[in-house]
Amino acid sequence: MTKPSLPDLLHAAVSAVGGTERPGQVAMAEAVAEAIDDNSHRLIQAGTGTGKSLGYLVPALAHGERVVVATATLALQRQLVERDLPRTVEALHPQLRRRPQFAMLKGRSNYLCLHRLHEGAPQDEEEGLFDQFEAATPTSKLGKDLLRLRDWADETETGDRDDLTPGVSDKAWSQISVSSRECLGASKCAYGAECFAEAARERAKLADVVVTNHALLAIDAIEGAPVLPQHEVLIVDEAHELVSRVTGVATGELTPGQVNRAVKRAAKLVDEKTADSLQTASESFERVMELALPGRLEEVPEDLGYALMALRDAARNVISAIGATRDKSVQDEDAVRKQALAAVESVHGVAERITNGSEYDVVWYERHDRFGATLRVAPLSVSGLLREKLFEDRSVVLTSATLKLGGDFNGVAASLGLSAEGVEGEDVPLWKGLDVGSPFDYPKQGILYVAKHLATPGREGTRGDMMDELAELIEAAGGRTLGLFSSMRGAKAAAEELRGRIENPILLQGEETLGELIKMFAAAPATCLFGTLSLWQGVDVPGPSCQLVVMDRIPFPRPDDPLMSARQKSVEEHGGNGFMAVAATHAALLMAQGAGRLVRATGDRGVVAVLDPRLATARYGSFLKATLPDFWYTTDRNQARRSLAAIDATAKADGA
Repeated sequence: MTKPSLPDLLHAAVSAVGGTERPGQVAMAEAVAEAIDDNSHRLIQAGTGTGKSLGYLVPALAHGERVVVATATLALQRQLVERDLPRTVEALHPQLRRRPQFAMLKGRSNYLCLHRLHEGAPQDEEEGLFDQFEAATPTSKLGKDLLRLRDWADETETGDRDDLTPGVSDKAWSQISVSSRECLGASKCAYGAECFAEAARERAKLADVVVTNHALLAIDAIEGAPVLPQHEVLIVDEAHELVSRVTGVATGELTPGQVNRAVKRAAKLVDEKTADSLQTASESFERVMELALPGRLEEVPEDLGYALMALRDAARNVISAIGATRDKSVQDEDAVRKQALAAVESVHGVAERITNGSEYDVVWYERHDRFGATLRVAPLSVSGLLREKLFEDRSVVLTSATLKLGGDFNGVAASLGLSAEGVEGEDVPLWKGLDVGSPFDYPKQGILYVAKHLATPGREGTRGDMMDELAELIEAAGGRTLGLFSSMRGAKAAAEELRGRIENPILLQGEETLGELIKMFAAAPATCLFGTLSLWQGVDVPGPSCQLVVMDRIPFPRPDDPLMSARQKSVEEHGGNGFMAVAATHAALLMAQGAGRLVRATGDRGVVAVLDPRLATARYGSFLKATLPDFWYTTDRNQARRSLAAIDATAKADGA
């Protein structure tokens, strides 16, 4: 039997989802197929509207061996598993003569744990799982959530938190889930045969395509114990997010509350002397943390160093003691022991890591008004880890609408541990970059307006001229505005000020769930939606509801961000330009994602307004502009207003 051709397969898949075949999508599918056949690596930039999901799914399914697809957002995971994969598999079945299987796999704590549900969570105090609210406050939010979870457990087929609608709070979910460290293991657990997490793993082992998230991919790479099934091909979608997700997984933290919980959990499992030693170390650590001031610790202060060594040693003794004793008086001892071990091992691991003092780690204090001080440690760079763990023994395709920063792939490639394109070297994976463009006509569909006349934004204080400009733009646009702010404080200040000045309703992130806000924004064209980071890349509202995207300023990282400033300094010490490599790259990525909110369909029209004159006047402005879609560019405020008014008039004439 002749092998079906890739164009025929792609055509069948696109027809099945009711889409239109696009040249960029065809080019992408061919590049993915070539990478799989050659066992090589690709970085593929595919603009909004390309149909990149099918661009990689079709060659992946045609390949026949197992493929892992890792995404950053829940929305895309759901789209792949609930819409794209079922339709594509059905469409390709007649030509492939097989029906490829697919499955979703997440970290263990995303699944309901039946042992926790039925036996109760081992508690620090005398709290049971359900009694504390059934007896006391069955009407409380936590109580209602837990009762609903118990009912849901009887009907769910997956136990997956994301299948529970509406969702529950993290606090409620933590009562019926376990981390991988706390899990008893299927063979030791009375509910092992029915375990949702184990069932998901089994489905993944049998699947041709496994859809997972960046965090699980990072855990698989960092922890050494394989979580994902063996696979020949890895496709990383939303790849612009990968470095920050891997950094998040590789970041450790210690708080006095966390250490206290570990002490309480371990106390009933070890002798008094061992428990007292951990308690004393915990109290010393708490005293140091009470005086902690936010900021990077280039060297660990002496008092913190002593406190961490005491914690490390006491935690190690507790770990040994828990392993050597058994206490028949403790109910459900295996679960209690496992949870205590997980808590103490976490404390030990972070204390030891900071005490060892690697030059490749950054250590800092953070302070929160409500939760007090946190001690954090994160890798200066994850590029070496990614180079070593990601690109070995498999073909890797990384794709996103935003991979070319400043006009080329090299910045993103460097963050992934890759050399410049085409450069060979020992242990340096070779890769090729491909920009398949976008089906949208950006110069005709959008305008990039930079408010060059405004004052340069400072770190503090309100920007009266910026507020005036924003109000005028929104009024010209008739609402229809997505306001992207570099800080939550900026978003709140703008919402408060403009709610008293303009008639258009303003929705503010944090006043309702993000999903609900986006729904309300899409439903009412005269409305504005203001918010911060998650809106820069989480909003997909095609049509007339979003015709003006405003960025209040270039989103450079805060100068006092310990990790970013340490990375910048490290680049400079090695002879590079730290500002361009770290701060400008960070800003370019966010701005490209933010500008991408404007044009989501071929009929969309609008303006991206940047209320920061530095985009027009600073030397790095050209680097940032080269990262944005190729909109028609102007600094003429009257032109921007006239265009917005015309777009608004057209939308109103069309009934929107």
